[in-house]
Amino acid sequence: MELSKGEQAILNGESGEGPRKAMELIVALGRIYGAEGLVDITSAHLSGASYKTIGDGGLLYLEDMVAGGSKVKVPSTLNPIGMDRGRWGEMHISEDFAAKQLRIVELYGKMGVRTTCSCTPYLGENVPKFGDHVAWAESSALSMVNSMIGARTNREGGPGALAAAILGKTARYGYHLDENRRPTVIIDASIGDSIFEHSLLGQAVGSRIGGGVPYFRGIRPDMDQAKTMAGAMAASGAVAMFHVEGVTPEAKGQDVSGLEVITIGDDEIREARERLNTADGVQLIALGCPHLSEREMKEIAGLLKGKEKKGDAEIWFCTSESVRARCPDEVSIMERFGPVLADTCMVVSPIEGAFNRTGTNSCKAGNYLPTLCSQKVMCRDIADLLRVIS
Repeated sequence: MELSKGEQAILNGESGEGPRKAMELIVALGRIYGAEGLVDITSAHLSGASYKTIGDGGLLYLEDMVAGGSKVKVPSTLNPIGMDRGRWGEMHISEDFAAKQLRIVELYGKMGVRTTCSCTPYLGENVPKFGDHVAWAESSALSMVNSMIGARTNREGGPGALAAAILGKTARYGYHLDENRRPTVIIDASIGDSIFEHSLLGQAVGSRIGGGVPYFRGIRPDMDQAKTMAGAMAASGAVAMFHVEGVTPEAKGQDVSGLEVITIGDDEIREARERLNTADGVQLIALGCPHLSEREMKEIAGLLKGKEKKGDAEIWFCTSESVRARCPDEVSIMERFGPVLADTCMVVSPIEGAFNRTGTNSCKAGNYLPTLCSQKVMCRDIADLLRVIS
């Protein structure tokens, strides 16, 4: 792997201990994956933000990186954390967890990371351009920028994305290269237009193909439909990029002759839904994985307007701080049923301390809740879930 003189100097420690550790990690990853060198990036999105997922070891790592003089060189945003910073008491969060979580956010801030804490930064806070090389963690977000925007990133882990942000560089391999962005399988899809059906489509495809680059025919998803599909494909499989005929910027001109064709229709969608449903009743309904958009906030508020809360189940609405601020009327309606939370989501929050049966409209969450949160899951459309509490 070839380094420039400046890159080698960083690896030698001439820019400080933090940048040296960052370069050491990026070089190690590059050598593992056969990269010939590094590439400049224009932005980063960092996971490893919740105290639940990184623990005391991750907290100490961040302390060391700050002490070593680490600062990000490119615009960098942060993934959801384990709680809403202003409303963690409503989430059954302990004071110890809250204190450590706030310290993690503070440390990222000291390195120059924008502490907006959302899994959908491409909707406003961090929007790459077509052809940009970036270093993004968070499986649904990186799939969206690869696919719907046409920027280039690998499926980064939290430490790798942070290291790349500190250097302004990442190893050039994988989806940074043209040959790895080509379709590997055709998906002929026959589904409805709802966001939930696109989530189920992603679940069916990820479970079927595992990895690779699917090329979709028969759908025309908007950003909301695509984000939930991307999240499900990444969680049920390891899909980090997809093409949609007539929609995504790199779909035009792709040679798909000779590729395997997989048809996804009613039977496959039904099977995907049935596999995720393991709970008959719920204690918590958690919406917003990925974070709720303005469109989804309006849809939920419309379904709840004029109704009264019923039953004992709690409901959380998870979104970004920016979307919450832009939807005051919707928030006022939704807050009569449960908190509209920013910065967090049910998957990275320690919900297992208070609940064991959770309802969600997200197949991404439906995959992660049993393993990361010890939950039985009810996975249904938003309208069906809201009937439980309204």
